[in-house]
Amino acid sequence: MSWLGKMIGGTIGFALGGPIGAVAGAAFGHTFVDKKEDAYLRSIPGRDGVLSSNEEAQLVFFTAAFSMLAKISKADGRINEEEISAIEQFMSRDLQLDGPGQDTAKTIFRQAVSAPETFDDFARQFYSVFRYQPNILDLMLDILFRVSAADGKVSPDESVMLKSAVWIFGHSDRDYERLMSRYVKKNEPYYAALKVDETASNEDIKKQYRALVREYHPDKIEAKGLPEEFIKFASDKFNEIQEAYEHIRKQRGF
Repeated sequence: MSWLGKMIGGTIGFALGGPIGAVAGAAFGHTFVDKKEDAYLRSIPGRDGVLSSNEEAQLVFFTAAFSMLAKISKADGRINEEEISAIEQFMSRDLQLDGPGQDTAKTIFRQAVSAPETFDDFARQFYSVFRYQPNILDLMLDILFRVSAADGKVSPDESVMLKSAVWIFGHSDRDYERLMSRYVKKNEPYYAALKVDETASNEDIKKQYRALVREYHPDKIEAKGLPEEFIKFASDKFNEIQEAYEHIRKQRGF
């Protein structure tokens, strides 16, 4: 994470603001500059402390992910051992975060747990940054659902937050049910992975598969502002799409 060294090592010149900026600022002990100072810092040649636009996007994604996970984990009033274990596994197994990366995620998580901002506050700011990148929004939903359902169930309070994120990100109740079916019902996760119903025609499935492959191809995802650790997670999703399509294709015989 190229932005991490800058966050830890010195002054950061960018105007993030909002609930995500508040959590990141508290986590790293920085007070973010206003827009005028941000413009000035960017005008200084060789200003190593200034984050690039891509690094800012990576910071937003990383901070939002662990902030929203913190709020969901505390949805029922307390964070239990299963939830802690699920998030630790997500950091080490899915994201393959190194030691400093895990420490950063835990710091953001702890800060967000006690922050006055709500889950919806983080979700709305995240959407405002990535609203024109639907595959990034889908990846965040995938993360939230995957971790929430890690123990095989989703509590009513968690479900409320997950449904809220789905709506804020511009999706429908049907999309919510598809996502939930991937991680809770486990009966037909392949159709959910392709974001289609079991009643979809073969041609519709082929069309949707081609669209998803274009959106989630690793080369395209890498240029979208994801932290490098999340690119691995996105690549796993790409592989899941491939696996789902092959399963359905063989099952239907086309």
